[in-house]
Amino acid sequence: MDITHLHLHTRDRAKSEAFYRERFGLATCRTGPSITFMQGERAFLLALMDDAAPEPAPSWFHFGMRMESPDAVRAKHAQLAADGVDVSTPMRDEPAIASFRCRDPDGYAIEIYWLPD
Repeated sequence: MDITHLHLHTRDRAKSEAFYRERFGLATCRTGPSITFMQGERAFLLALMDDAAPEPAPSWFHFGMRMESPDAVRAKHAQLAADGVDVSTPMRDEPAIASFRCRDPDGYAIEIYWLPD
């Protein structure tokens, strides 16, 4: 059994869609009057729902996107920083993990990481 989707409330759905499409390569697979479903290479769905005033997420809340190598994490870090994306935790680059966190337009924390198999 796997977790198969994440549901986020967003102030500006079009802006969030663009963020996840441009920064992480997700594609819109279904859209409705108040919700959009986006998908990457796997079956996982990111659901973005309209909400003019979403509740702030707890400070500990984050979700992760696993990369194929430490170099991929470093490259994504450099790209996001150059694009002005809020990199909220610094790059951690060790033999057993490479990771950092950034924030999407609504402030949700995303951990970009690599772990060895």
